[in-house]
Amino acid sequence: MLVSANSEWRALETVVHGVAGSTPVGETLEAGGLLYLHGGWGKIDAALSAQYAIDRWHPRLLVNLGTCGGFAGAVKPDDVVLVDRTVVYDIVERMGDPKEAIDAYATSIDLAWLHPPAGTVRGTIVSADQDLDPARLGELAAAYHAIAADWESGSIARVAAKNHTRVLILRGVSDVVSPAGDVTYGKIENFDQAAQHVMQRLVTLLQSSLASQPLPARSIE
Repeated sequence: MLVSANSEWRALETVVHGVAGSTPVGETLEAGGLLYLHGGWGKIDAALSAQYAIDRWHPRLLVNLGTCGGFAGAVKPDDVVLVDRTVVYDIVERMGDPKEAIDAYATSIDLAWLHPPAGTVRGTIVSADQDLDPARLGELAAAYHAIAADWESGSIARVAAKNHTRVLILRGVSDVVSPAGDVTYGKIENFDQAAQHVMQRLVTLLQSSLASQPLPARSIE
């Protein structure tokens, strides 16, 4: 179970009580037969920790739990996004076709094995090493049919696909971005509070949904 942002991990520690450990990439918690790894925020640490987890533990299923910023009109605060496609949108290509470069890193996630948890919203999430710019909402929604944004999902999905490892990404909407802005921008305490609620909900949702169905085959084509 990969958890990225520092606020998300701190929130997780108040929800999950288990055996603490450490790795070269981040802290771990083991509880209820599940291993949680603090992978770090941003695309670089997300890719690093995903590859580390795959190489060390060879998981049948790699899960990423965390927060996301929702697109106003597409999702609401407290919704949970079940990610079926990721797009890394902050790739700037000036020598060739920028769309071709972005499409090359887009990843579709196979969820045919999964009985979708009740109350989740399935869709595309866009990732970048930046918070979502309110001025770009319309552009990103139109270009990629995105409903939410974060910093890490694109990297984690890409690494999992390259390793033929199944991945499940569940992101709770901590805040909704509109052309007018966002309640967390400039107010990190609002995000910290929302992250606490999101992680509580995601852990509960994950435990109930995975307990009711068999895990998928270890690898995919």
